[in-house]
Amino acid sequence: MFANIMPGRTTAAAEGDVVVLLIGMRINHFRGVHHWLPVMLAMLRMLRELKADRSRGLLGHVLLSGSPRTYCVVQYWESKEKLYAYASAPDMFHRRAWALLNRKEKKSRQHVGLWHETYIVPEGGYESIYADMPAYGLAAATGSLPIEGRGRRAADRLAHRSGASGAK
Repeated sequence: MFANIMPGRTTAAAEGDVVVLLIGMRINHFRGVHHWLPVMLAMLRMLRELKADRSRGLLGHVLLSGSPRTYCVVQYWESKEKLYAYASAPDMFHRRAWALLNRKEKKSRQHVGLWHETYIVPEGGYESIYADMPAYGLAAATGSLPIEGRGRRAADRLAHRSGASGAK
């Protein structure tokens, strides 16, 4: 529960493009627990399934709550191809959960809302800094390194290219 704090400033060790999936749910009616609780449990089951098989491409995730009604999972993926492959794999839970939700959609729609956004961020389009933090977010997914490895300024970190030797 208590993560090790990395003293000083660090940055994510991500190389190349970063695939970020934001996926969430909103409880529209708390009394419709039989509609929204299965959705919440399905989210958690899919995360356990992906954690058990790292070859599927999920690098890491962060669970967030925006309010008592809204929940979001920030996911970091190896590639969009692996994300798409997981979403459509007949042997994975996502496909079964999505089919079940679509069958119940008319009744559930008023009780639970779902959303997702996918971002393919090219190298040079992201940067990060963590000060006296445990590994978090992109750094938890890809590893971290001292800030000097990518540059003290955000502009330097954004200019980093994994293939360029000595670039900052």
